[in-house]
This record gives sequence, C-alpha cells and structure tokens, in this order.
Amino acid sequence: MLAEDNAFLREGLSRLLAASGRVEILAACGSLDELLDAVEAEEPDVVLTDIRMPPTRTDEGVQAANLLRRTHPRVGVLALSQYLEPVLALSLLSEGSSRRGYVLKDRADDVDYLVDAITAIADGGSVVGDEVIDSLVLGQLRQVDSPLSVLSPRELEILREVATGQNNGAVASTLAISEHAVQKHINSIFSKLGLVDDGETHRRVAAVLLYLSNTGPMVTGPIGP
Repeated sequence: MLAEDNAFLREGLSRLLAASGRVEILAACGSLDELLDAVEAEEPDVVLTDIRMPPTRTDEGVQAANLLRRTHPRVGVLALSQYLEPVLALSLLSEGSSRRGYVLKDRADDVDYLVDAITAIADGGSVVGDEVIDSLVLGQLRQVDSPLSVLSPRELEILREVATGQNNGAVASTLAISEHAVQKHINSIFSKLGLVDDGETHRRVAAVLLYLSNTGPMVTGPIGP
C-alpha cells in the first residue's frame, strides 16, 4: 500500500513497484486518513508512506506507523523522507524496529533497493538508511559528553553496522572480520552502553538508535547472530 500526497510521485512509485513483478499495489493514498481507511479495508503486508502528508504535513508517516503498531501489528511500514530527519526516524522506531524502515526519497528510483527493503520489512526485519545512521552517530560524537565516547573505534564501526539492521554474519562480511570477533565486540558495546537483554531480537536496532538520541534507559534484544 502506497501513501504519498504528491500525485506525480505516487503514480510513478506505483508503476515502478508494479513493474518489478515482486510487489502488488493494493491502494495508493494521498493523506493519513485515506491511508488508515485503506489499511482497515485491505490489510496490506507493508505500507510505503511519505513521512509528511496531509492534513498537517508534519509527521503523519510516524503517526501511521505507531498507530498501526497497536491496531495492525503485522503490517510493516517503510517511511520515505525528502530530507534527513533523524528525530522523525527515532520517533518511527520508538516502539520497536521490527517491520519498520526509514529511507530517503533519493533512493526511491532504485527499484531493487526499494523492493528489497519492502521485502525485508514484510519478513519482520528493519531497514534504516545509511545516511540516517551516520547522522545519528556523528551527532553524538560531536557532543562533549557523548555516550559513545566509551567505545573503541572498532566498536563504533560495528555499532554503525548493527544499527542498520545487519546480523552478525553480515557485519563480519562488511568489516572483513570473523563472526566470533563481531560477537565479542557487540557484547562489549552493549555492556559499555548499559543496555539490557530483554529477549526481543528486533529491539537491538531500536535500542541503539534510541540510545543515540539520549532519550533515557534503553532495552535491547539478544546479542547473538
């Protein structure tokens, strides 16, 4: 299901996704109210939504995601944003990262990337654009009392990869180190940051992002692969 108030972009995205042969568009909406009504009627696997839509064009995509978390927990939400807005990304993931994603609109013309992201979210995963992670990490590192200052350079590298939703095997491949080394560093990262294991795997990404926002004590999932 697609939600975008710009008719030209809405039509373009609908055609692009439909042409992939991997996505069926159940409805294309132009406002938050239209989207919520369509979800109620169609029960999509994933909603691809603009982060800002009528009626206020502020954070309707976030509102939809958080409401659907409670009313339709199996419906995934991938939010598209014209600009890098880490605060909205954090709000989107504040109730968990499972079946949630946030990417910039400049990736919207890469149909393979977009469809892969939709598929990952439909499967229960999460997708966060690299630009968002970089912004959050760099913003924290610039603070005098950054909570990340306790981490080593290698731990910071691994934290960034973990925050994008990669599992331990993918992190190991990206950084050309062993999975055992990744496991060891992740244990150290979460120990240093004071994050507690609550048994929810997908909370791992959300916990990292929320911690970076300094919103208070966080909880993360298992630190396994």
